[in-house]
Amino acid sequence: MTKIKIGQVGLGRLGQVHASNIVNHVNDAELYAVASVVDKELEYAKEELGVKNCYKSYSEMIENDELDAVVIVSPSGFHAVQITQALEKGLHVFSEKPIGLELENIRQVVDKINDNPDKVFQLGFMRRFDESYLYAKEAVDSGSLGKITAMRCYGIDPSAGLDSFIQFAKNSASGGIFLDMSIHDIDLVRWFTGSEFKTVYSLGNNIAAPELSECEELETGACLSELEDGTIAYFLAGRNAHHGYHVETEIIGTEGMIRIGNAPEKNLVTLYDKNGVVRPTSGHFPERFRFAFINELNTFVNSIKNKEKSSVTGVDGLKSTQVAIAMQESFETKNIITL
Repeated sequence: MTKIKIGQVGLGRLGQVHASNIVNHVNDAELYAVASVVDKELEYAKEELGVKNCYKSYSEMIENDELDAVVIVSPSGFHAVQITQALEKGLHVFSEKPIGLELENIRQVVDKINDNPDKVFQLGFMRRFDESYLYAKEAVDSGSLGKITAMRCYGIDPSAGLDSFIQFAKNSASGGIFLDMSIHDIDLVRWFTGSEFKTVYSLGNNIAAPELSECEELETGACLSELEDGTIAYFLAGRNAHHGYHVETEIIGTEGMIRIGNAPEKNLVTLYDKNGVVRPTSGHFPERFRFAFINELNTFVNSIKNKEKSSVTGVDGLKSTQVAIAMQESFETKNIITL
């Protein structure tokens, strides 16, 4: 079968991960074109990945009639417009989260997605494609844990990136720690339980990075929530894990429990020396979810080939964003927010 020709916008850290995966690990796909306003990123695409069609403008790139699909890895504020433009050009769309930063905007994009049922749209909630989470989902769906009663989700970035985030926060808005980080965990809770959120109550502090208070950002955020089916979900998001990138999910059921990634191990090596017993850990998200990123793009391409709908929809993006915004509102108002 002819390869799916993909145009990608955005070649930052995650963008380069996706681009490299398309070239080296995604079956039946070709990175046919890229777009970026950063010259070094275009040079990377040409020299390292062999991409011949390089554009400074996304709008210009999607005018290329050879394209079948786009992969959007641009800053969050551009996603809504770029998804809409791609669908209007008759292209399949894979977009990193979030769909947008404002709920009304996201609703309009979801309507546009629904108006184009023959085009595959997939949102980048990559944890759904991680082997460990897939194993846990199978266990939950089989009834091995009984009925889920509670979930606990940790998502803490390595402290090595804290200073760079502080500098970013002084010049740009991340959308807040819940929208920026907890949204992946929110999606997991919805995915595992099949239920929607009912109430949220959030707290936060900047003990490790007091400078972030001036930027109206948080270094640590926490939220206790209740789902419509009665499940309790607790979230902790942070930017200061000294041991490395820490993502952990615990699912507690009436007949058992599962813990995923409680030790974010880099490999199977154990070092025994004067410091005791040491296990190396993952240093960043591209490393921890390396195969999940590959799997999600292979799934996207296969959905196009097989004319199937994606398992991660625009509605998933809308619902998770609604919850994340409610979490931020709860922190700011010190109130329980009902969705």
